Amino acid sequence: MSRKSIALFEPALLRQSVADAFKKLSPRVQWRNPVMFIVWLGSVLTTLLALAMAAGLLSGSAWFSGAIALWLWFTVLFANVAEALAEGRSKAQANSLKGVKTTGQARRLNAPRHDARVELIPASELRKGDIVLVEAGDIIPCDGEVLEGGASVDESAITGESAPVIRESGGDFASVTGGTRILSDWLVVQCSVNPGETFLDRMIAMVEGAQRRKTPNEIALTILLVALTIVFLLATTTLWPFSLYGGTAVSVTVLVALLVCLIPTTIGGLLSAIGVAGMSRMLGANVIATSGRAVEAAGDVDVLLLDKTGTITLGNRQAAAFLPAPGVDEQQLADAAQLSSLADETPEGRSIVVLAKQKFNLRERDLQSLHATFVPFTAQTRMSGINIDQRMIRKGSVDAIRRHVEANGGHFPAQVDSHVENVARQGGTPLVVAEGARVLGVIALKDIVKGGIKERFAQLRQMGIKTVMITGDNRLTAAAIAAEAGVDDFLAEATPEAKLALIRQYQSEGRLVAMTGDGTNDAPALAQADVAVAMNSGTQAAKEAGNMVDLDSNPTKLIEVVHIGKQMLMTRGSLTTFSIANDVAKYFAIIPAAFAATYPQLNALNVMHLHSPASAILSAVIFNALIIIFLIPLALRGVSYRPLSAAAMLRRNLWLYGLGGLLAPFAGIKIIDVALTLAHLV
Repeated sequence: MSRKSIALFEPALLRQSVADAFKKLSPRVQWRNPVMFIVWLGSVLTTLLALAMAAGLLSGSAWFSGAIALWLWFTVLFANVAEALAEGRSKAQANSLKGVKTTGQARRLNAPRHDARVELIPASELRKGDIVLVEAGDIIPCDGEVLEGGASVDESAITGESAPVIRESGGDFASVTGGTRILSDWLVVQCSVNPGETFLDRMIAMVEGAQRRKTPNEIALTILLVALTIVFLLATTTLWPFSLYGGTAVSVTVLVALLVCLIPTTIGGLLSAIGVAGMSRMLGANVIATSGRAVEAAGDVDVLLLDKTGTITLGNRQAAAFLPAPGVDEQQLADAAQLSSLADETPEGRSIVVLAKQKFNLRERDLQSLHATFVPFTAQTRMSGINIDQRMIRKGSVDAIRRHVEANGGHFPAQVDSHVENVARQGGTPLVVAEGARVLGVIALKDIVKGGIKERFAQLRQMGIKTVMITGDNRLTAAAIAAEAGVDDFLAEATPEAKLALIRQYQSEGRLVAMTGDGTNDAPALAQADVAVAMNSGTQAAKEAGNMVDLDSNPTKLIEVVHIGKQMLMTRGSLTTFSIANDVAKYFAIIPAAFAATYPQLNALNVMHLHSPASAILSAVIFNALIIIFLIPLALRGVSYRPLSAAAMLRRNLWLYGLGGLLAPFAGIKIIDVALTLAHLV
């Protein structure tokens, strides 16, 4: 989708962000960020002082005060640009979603039947409970549940995936989304929401950065920053009488510059942008988060509940081995199994053909030359096969083949029963092959664990996250797959009540739980989980119970969701560490410059050997503004994420961002000081 390719500094987006940054200079906007509001007040004060000095109303350097005022305004503007860029990316994503919305006509039915009387009305007049008919080529006018019919639906406008999906009445694929298009056949849909409350409307509201509420951790950090700002404000105001006592009064302009450089302006200016960008990155992964709180909770998760099918395994059983009956050669069994599967288009059937080809180089036959009659699988017979001349080959469940063989006068060998038991014990599914009245052997089907999933679980374990596999399989099968996949625990024969009880058990231990789900029976557990990712292909109940919706309907996405949440928390922590360390270094520039005339002993702190007090103060203020610009890409993209334990992550941040934040101002301020001196600006 276009929303996934929005560049970080796209020219149109940058122009709009700069314009929005100026609009955010309003005090009604600035007071929401207490740290930057102090900078804004300092900008206003120094501007007034510069104007008064220029008019001769006050003594002092109008040029110096004006330069300080200008760079303080730049500091506020740069912080506004960071926030506007983050919001602009979210709004651009929202605008691409708004393009999906299409107002048009809807065929409202007077009864939940395809052949009921049709009334053509504007789609905007549909209400919850209305029943509509949607045919090939139509845009589905509302969110709802399919009551009748089945159709191929293009959901690419929402999910970004070009492959159409099947929506049909009954089961977990009966939910449809307004704004998607019917490609074939027809559906009778009952609207589940009123206009303005559709999933698409909620998606648009979710990604509007301006509507994002602060998360608990963000509020706590804001309180800390405010407390630091108040402390430095009190400290700075008390320095003026101290300077008077020393005989040389420090100017108000210098005190304002000192205050701005001491308070945590870097993280204060970037904090909101980090939060908005976190939600934007989540959308970039095709996941809609209902709030910043959900994204943040994803970063704190320490238990993951994952469905087996489609998440840990490929979702389709694959042929793994041919186990012949006594007196039967394995190649003979493979040949018969492949013949019986030539017309079987299921993933299991295709895998049997492929396995026979790989093991014995048995190539697919020319179906026309075989003059064969294919016997399709039915729920009644529970077997399928092929008739070639006098050969009658069948494959199917153990019980079905047993009945078939006995009906033809044969017997079921004990060795084959043993094969069947061994396959089941190892977590596989046995299919038995017979030719006429003779049992040839067993095809072992198994759930194939996804490649690399064991390594991903090992990474999660290293991060202190426990993985739990949820499956409806029996305990024996579940244990075998869990051991192969490398999960920490499993829940077998899972019912909605069992899932809910397991989540509550972990939460009672003080742990944060994340899970995925798509069915109505998943809704209670999704509502209970701290991070609940509902599949877009799932039911309306599941989507309403979750606090995130995966547009790709990929259960594996839960692992990526946790990564994005942790990346947002890491970004906030890293830049906070950098900002506080940054301020420490600026003390060595500003304090000697401001008070060396009063207290000459402070010259010992001028380790950077800056040219003059004016140059030192102006260099520090300029660096304080420019560092925000340099850190905007990091705030929007997020810090580089690597799965680490909390202790290792803390050490890495302290060394990289703590030490980096301490050293960067020394180099930056010195370079700016040299440039100002060479340009004879101070």
